[in-house]
Amino acid sequence: MSTYQNLIYFLKETQKTWLITGTAGFIGSNLLEHLLKLNQNVIGLDNFATGHQHNLGEVQSLVTPEQWSLFTFIEGDIRNQDDCAKACEGVDYVLHQAALGSVPRSINDPITTNAANIAGFLNMLVAARDASVKSFTYAASSSTYGDHPALPKVEENIGKPLSPYAVTKYVNELYADVFATTYGFKTIGLRYFNVFGKRQDPNGAYAAVIPKWTAAMVSGEDVFINGDGETSRDFCFIENAVQANLLAATADEAAKNEVYNVAVGDRTTLNILFNSLKEALAENGVVNEKQPVYRDFRPGDVRHSQADISKAASKLGYAPEYRIAEGIAKAMPWYLDRKS
Repeated sequence: MSTYQNLIYFLKETQKTWLITGTAGFIGSNLLEHLLKLNQNVIGLDNFATGHQHNLGEVQSLVTPEQWSLFTFIEGDIRNQDDCAKACEGVDYVLHQAALGSVPRSINDPITTNAANIAGFLNMLVAARDASVKSFTYAASSSTYGDHPALPKVEENIGKPLSPYAVTKYVNELYADVFATTYGFKTIGLRYFNVFGKRQDPNGAYAAVIPKWTAAMVSGEDVFINGDGETSRDFCFIENAVQANLLAATADEAAKNEVYNVAVGDRTTLNILFNSLKEALAENGVVNEKQPVYRDFRPGDVRHSQADISKAASKLGYAPEYRIAEGIAKAMPWYLDRKS
């Protein structure tokens, strides 16, 4: 059995209490679903700035009434110290997902991004430290690599940040390191690379590329590609991100006070992604003959991104089960069901 399979078996037999911040969001709600299906106690904290009540409703529909009763929801804000302290009471493991994502959003409104991603992060660190939680796992970001040109991206080699969002995620890592050296409070940061899957919002100015393009294709609308389409990303299916979070939360002390790439170790250009989505839709009976519309490169975007995942594999036992094609195939029925 793999490390992850052994962990799943352990959790099925051992009930712990988990806090998920941003639990009504995309990644948070997927973590919630998995943990409840493992009969874990879960506390959720969200202010619905980017999360949605319907995500929680969907999770409720996918678990048993008994499992749903293990969930306690707190409508609160990580920028409020009291909300953070309340949420951490009696918690074993913290999965800190709450943040304001999106490079363009941070460029348009750096102050709000800073407040949520830096002040909010610090509030959570203090609350978790004071509550003596067993572990604190937080959502870091591949944006931290900035302008460093080398591929694949290795955790120890980063460049200058290219956006306010990237600055905030780098500061998270700096604070985490300081808390380890100053207070002995060790954490694990997960540098996500373009996570996608069900419950990822296709709407709004800051929607991620896969749900946004899929929704546009289904509706017969134009798909816009920023640049020439040869920009590439390491797209990571949500199930892989869930695996990384659970492994990190329960990792031994030797693996803590580190950051890890969470991806598949591959890269896909936007042109290839467009054709892959088109083919997946066709396999589900949706034919779209429109070609993409190319426009200017977007400020703050890096040209290429691909992760080296060997550190997560060796220290956490991380072994992604889904590559991009498999993830798209699994997610597509969900996207189509929401458009019907």
